[in-house]
Order: sequence, then C-alpha cells, then structure tokens
Amino acid sequence: MEIDKAIRDCDDRRLQTKYNNATYVIQRALALYSIEEVSFSFNGGKDSTVLLHLLRAGYFLHKKGQNNANGDLKDFPIRTIYFESPSAFPEINSFTYDTAATYGLQIDTICSDFKSGLETLLKNNPIRAIFLGVRIGDPTAVGQEQFSPSSPGWPAFMRVNPILDWSYRDVWAFLLTCKVNYCSLYDQGYTSIGSIYDTVPNSLLSISNSSNKFKPAYLLTDGRLERAGRAKRSSSSTCGHLPADSNGLNNLESHKNSMRTASIIAVGDEILFGIVEDQLGPFLCRKLHSIGWSVFQVSVVHNNIDSVAEEVERQKSKSDMVFIYGGVGPLHSDVTLAGIAKAFGVRLAPDEEFEEYLRHIIGDQCTGDRNEMAQLPEGITELWHHDKLSVPLIKCENVVILSATNVMELGKQWDCWIELAKSGDLLLLLEPYVSKHVTTNLSDVEVAQPLSKLCLEFPDIYIGCYRKTRYGSLTVSFKGKDQARLESAIKALHKKFQPGAFHEVN
Repeated sequence: MEIDKAIRDCDDRRLQTKYNNATYVIQRALALYSIEEVSFSFNGGKDSTVLLHLLRAGYFLHKKGQNNANGDLKDFPIRTIYFESPSAFPEINSFTYDTAATYGLQIDTICSDFKSGLETLLKNNPIRAIFLGVRIGDPTAVGQEQFSPSSPGWPAFMRVNPILDWSYRDVWAFLLTCKVNYCSLYDQGYTSIGSIYDTVPNSLLSISNSSNKFKPAYLLTDGRLERAGRAKRSSSSTCGHLPADSNGLNNLESHKNSMRTASIIAVGDEILFGIVEDQLGPFLCRKLHSIGWSVFQVSVVHNNIDSVAEEVERQKSKSDMVFIYGGVGPLHSDVTLAGIAKAFGVRLAPDEEFEEYLRHIIGDQCTGDRNEMAQLPEGITELWHHDKLSVPLIKCENVVILSATNVMELGKQWDCWIELAKSGDLLLLLEPYVSKHVTTNLSDVEVAQPLSKLCLEFPDIYIGCYRKTRYGSLTVSFKGKDQARLESAIKALHKKFQPGAFHEVN
C-alpha cells in the first residue's frame, strides 16, 4: 500500500503513467496464472528491485480488485528465484538476502547456470510465468514484448516484462519517490552491475580531483550510458572491486598511427534528382581527414527504408564508423531511423528521454503521431548530450546519425561530437592527414607510368590526379600522415622528369 500511495501522491505524471501500466501488466498476469504458477527473478539490481516493489503493489491491487484487500498481505506470496554466482559482488548477495527477510520472500537460491537452473525449477514446480526486470536497452530485450514466450531451446514459460518500456530515469524516479532501499553499490558510482570481473564504477560519475570517489548512480544525466561501467575484463582478473578506468576503450597514444575508416551515407531523393547539391558529404570528408580518418565511401540513397537498410548493412561492416544524414524527422520521407533499425535487425521503440528534448523544441505538437519522432532503434542507441545542441546526437553502435541540413549546422554538430569524444575517450583521434599538390602541363600518357611506379615506392602515401578542365594543367595530390614521407615522395617525382616539369602549389 505504501508504494501505491507514494506514486499517487507524487507530482511526476510520467512516473504515474509508467506505474499504472506496469501494475496493469502484473494484474493481467495474476489473472491469467495462479500464485503457484508465477515466480519472480530477483538479482539484487536496481531494475529487479523496482520490479519487486511493483509486484508488491500489483498484488495488493489484484487482491483489492477481488474484494480481498483486508487479508494479511504482509508476506510476499510470489515465489522468488535468485541465481547466486561466485562472481557476484558481496553487496549484491547481502542486499538480496536482507531484502528477502524484510519482505518475507519465498526465495529459491540456484547456484547452477541460468538455463539448467530453470529446467530443474520448472520440472519440480508448476511455474508457467516468470516476472523479469528486463528493460528496452538491455542486451536480452530485443524482440521482447510485455508477454513473450521463452526462446526456442529453453524451458517453456511465459516471460512477463512489466518495466520493458521504462527508462533509466524512470527506474531512479521510482526508487527515490518510494524511498525504498537499493544495493549500496549504486551510491558508489556503479550504474549497471554485472559480475566482479566486468563491472566498474561509471567514469562519467567520477568526482573531479579524485581517483576513487564517485557520485551516486541516480545523478547520471544520460541513461543511455548506464552500461559505460561494464569493462571488458577476463575471468582471470583479480577479484574484488575494480577501479574506474577507460571502460575497455583503446589508448589513443598507442594507436596514433593506426588506420581508421569511415563511410558517409546521404539520404535524399532530392540529391539523386539533382534538385539540390550535396555539400555535407565533402565537408565531412575534410573533417574526418583532419582527425586522421580515411573515408572509405560516400554514397547517396533514396528515401526508402530498404535502400537505407541495405546501404547501412554494407557500410557498417566495412568501416569503423558510418555517418548518415538526411531523412530524419516527422515527414513521410524521413525513413533513416527505420532503415538503421532494419539494418541491425531491431525495432524502433519509444525513447522518453529523447522525447523530452523534442518537447522543448516543438512543444505540444509532440503528441499523437508526432511521438514517432522519438522512436529510436531498440537496444543499440546512445544519446550524446551537449549544452550547445538542443537535441542530442544519436549513435547506433558504429552508426552516427546527424540531423544537420546545412554546412553551418553540421560544423556545430561536428565540433560538439569531437568535444564529447575527447572528453569521454569514445572516438579514436589519430594524426591528421597532411597534403601537398604539384601541377604539370605534361599529358596523362607522359606521367602515367612514372606515377604508377611512385605509388609502389610510397604505398603509405595517397597519390591522386585530377584536372579542373580537359585542357588545363594536371594536378597531382599527395596525402599522408608523415610530412617527411610526403616531401620524399615529391622529390622522387621530380627526379623522374626534367627539371621544372612540376610546380608546387598552395
């Protein structure tokens, strides 16, 4: 009752809506299945803690609807499953068992792996449905609904996901509004807790001038980055709490001279029809070269979901990063996000954090069908916030969606992107490319063979040729990351021809 009252007395309308929807799902499940046929998977984390208290409230509302609210509801009658792991944090274990004692949980502790443990549990008990604290954005959430049968090859049961559409912000709003206890690790900078081998405090919560002090998890401003504390560590790592580090990201200095490639995709029939001239692609090429990245391909595709999906599918596997622009918005031709979702095999799902930004821009227009603008590819999307941007930049794994419509807007978004990348070590910045150009009045036939040999002598230097007019001078461009190598290549070119055949240009 205290949970239900806390939510109904608060001023957070969004939280109230989330609460009502979640408890409705719980009541539906309790109407479909008997108490003996349902169970609750509890792991001591923030999401399952939220679910525990939602289940308590949902069970109370269910009994109230049956005119049986005056019964003894002190103990929680739903069977609780806890998969105890030797690699779990001690705080998680102690919080789990303390919570079980506080709320009278009928807890079944399973020490085997999840699948075999479930097989044994379901074989010995009449369980037909399991409540899970899965949220959109979790790796296991892709493709799930509020009621989803278990996956093929697994024991047969119904997965019930009452908080599937909850955001990171919703979770903490609920816990703080209801004033319930949660695992102490969240007050130490941990935002997503796995095992002791793959979890560190989120470096985004690090307190300035301190190497081991962190703000609590509920102060993380971007819920999309809650898993930034999941470090890629092997099981041979030393047990105990891991310090915050670069979260498994590459050290920039050790890769200064390595090669990184990017692809650029423009979405727009107006470009293909020749109505407008694309200026953003060339601008991005120059910007990428300025941070030492090589552009693998620039392509233009139709405003068509399949066209976008096919091109993203090709480029995301060939390039380290893909930049895409055009086709973002509420119009029928704005299909970029849907195409990206299809390329990754996920669906579009509502993102309430992103919708809040849209509301500040278009106000009350962000209702009804307009909410489709706040649907982002499920489980793969990150929002990159910057004070100079009214709407965050969107990143789906290695695909960056840019909303700029002109070079000025793109320049602003690029500067913010680079600033965020530098501060978070989220983008590999390399030695920038340097270039030099020489011109000649010699014919293509005269220079062809010597230039081919020069390319073999300097494989690390890009050597290209172009003419601005058919009968104008030929320009030979040299581009690379080593100024000395560039100069050597130009000297080698001069030696292959008579003095004065080539002239350097600015």
